[in-house]
Amino acid sequence: MTPHLLTSAAAQKSAEVTDWAARIGWVVGLLLFIALVYWLMRQGWKWRGTLQNGLPALPTSPDEPGEALLTASGRYHGSTTAGQWLDRIVAQGLGTRSRVELTLTEQGLDVVRPGAADFFVPADALRGARLDKGIAGKVLPEGGLLIVTWTHGGTEIDSGFRSDRAADHPAWVEAINRLSPHHTTSTTEHNGTEGAR
Repeated sequence: MTPHLLTSAAAQKSAEVTDWAARIGWVVGLLLFIALVYWLMRQGWKWRGTLQNGLPALPTSPDEPGEALLTASGRYHGSTTAGQWLDRIVAQGLGTRSRVELTLTEQGLDVVRPGAADFFVPADALRGARLDKGIAGKVLPEGGLLIVTWTHGGTEIDSGFRSDRAADHPAWVEAINRLSPHHTTSTTEHNGTEGAR
């Protein structure tokens, strides 16, 4: 091997060491960037919670909720200000997505969430229910979400659920609308995702 080729091979080895240092630098920079974005998201979540701190504690299930009209297992996808499908409510744990067990009785809607805060929507707080396709950044096929509209602490809220058996959603809409003393036809015709189309 000529001296020129030996010098060239040594230079290549030296360059490889430099490349590794650059790659490590890029990886560390990327990890720091991801950490910064995550921190900013958490700060935004806390800030939103602070803005919504006027929302009172959620009601809990009564000692004797009565006979179940309907039950379902599925997922809770979040709550928003009614009619504003992207205005997520995070106060009082309403922003936490989770599994859910729903029970509808004459007294109201019992929402049991393993790993998150349970709550109860009294019948007189129900404003109606409808089928929709999106809430709080979660979009599903048309009619894939059961949206329950209710009031709490002077705020009208849309809460989104998806049953493990989505074919049962229409029965839930009918039962909740029948139970709600404030239900009107316009409630079911409202589509919270129109602004996204």
